[in-house]
Amino acid sequence: MNTLLSRATLDDLEIRDPQDRERDLMRRLPALLSQAQSAPGWARILHGVEADAIDHRAALAQLPVTRKSQLKDLQRQDSPFGGLTSTAPRALSRIYMSPGPIFDAEGRSADWWRFARPMYAAGVRAGGLLQNCFSYHFTPAAFMVESGAARIGCTVIPAGSGQTELQVQSIAALRPDTYVGTPSFLKLILEKAAETGADVSSLAHALVSAEALPESLRKWFAEHGVAHVCQAYASADAGSIAYETRTAGVLDPGMVLDEDVILEIVRPGTGEPVPPGEVGEVVLTVFNPDYPLIRFATGDLSALLTNAAPSPCGRTNARIRGWLGRADQTTKVRAMFVHPSQVHDIARRHGVAKARLVVTGTIANETMTLQCEVDDPASAGDGAAIVATLRDVTKLRGEILFVQRGSLPNDGKVIDDRRDYS
Repeated sequence: MNTLLSRATLDDLEIRDPQDRERDLMRRLPALLSQAQSAPGWARILHGVEADAIDHRAALAQLPVTRKSQLKDLQRQDSPFGGLTSTAPRALSRIYMSPGPIFDAEGRSADWWRFARPMYAAGVRAGGLLQNCFSYHFTPAAFMVESGAARIGCTVIPAGSGQTELQVQSIAALRPDTYVGTPSFLKLILEKAAETGADVSSLAHALVSAEALPESLRKWFAEHGVAHVCQAYASADAGSIAYETRTAGVLDPGMVLDEDVILEIVRPGTGEPVPPGEVGEVVLTVFNPDYPLIRFATGDLSALLTNAAPSPCGRTNARIRGWLGRADQTTKVRAMFVHPSQVHDIARRHGVAKARLVVTGTIANETMTLQCEVDDPASAGDGAAIVATLRDVTKLRGEILFVQRGSLPNDGKVIDDRRDYS
């Protein structure tokens, strides 16, 4: 019997002891740094870093953060990949272009995007048939699926996106067991099938990504015959990051991290890790032979699951809560941009562990209030020194409100824009 048909996980890496996994990642980390420093872009970013010394998380946390939002400018300076690839462009398998433009690389190794893991967790097996409804045009999502399918050993219908009637005809005629694509397009396909009376009941599983999947839509899928729907969290630069799993048909809590990713959750606008369980920005270090990423800030918000029992599926890696929004909360107040990093800088200067800038009022008539957590708000004083720093850093006037430690919401917000735009 094919082992991929009989086992619950893709391989034993997914079920190893968490301490063994951590030791292995930290053991491999110096070599990844050294590999990255062979690329001119990383050599500039990591100038002066001794790769052999970066063998534990505290050392990693001292390295600079490179933000996804910087890629466009980096790639202008050093075309096409900002000097961040350790393989020459003409030695790659594919080069992709997203709007911006932003260019992304794909190397030649098997399952380069590490996408077999989320596909296997979603129910894809050797001998299966899946309908790949990600676009094959310029962007890599469809090819992530192709590479994962090749590793697992299933057959792919390269349907791409669009042409809903043809999609329905294909499913009715070829009877694929799995859909892979965006959740919104799956809904369109199921609606068109219902409208035309086509039988698409062969779809037992779905792996969706690239869009949010609200629980209301997941429930709608179940009501329309696709009960086993899992999400994958991936990007065109990092590949697979995390994915949902199921046990006995029931969705497991959280999303399991990929085996070749070191994930940090940092305070938005900074590189400073937040306490476990707190919402912050996703920062990734990815072991990739062609496109190494070192402390790469995705701009997405998430949080680690803490104090949770091991995943019922048997996978032992850390889990995150999934996509919780965007971290870039930069806002404009009276023609001046205010950045999350500035809020963090003000808090750091005054020893405030957590702060949030709340903007209220209307355009051109705003009020900025910096809420600062302290042990005893009643005895914290008037905050004149913080007010002065707020004005010095942002060039704007603002107020201070001391609040009880632990009272600010755990939602990753550093700047909360509550202005009335009506």
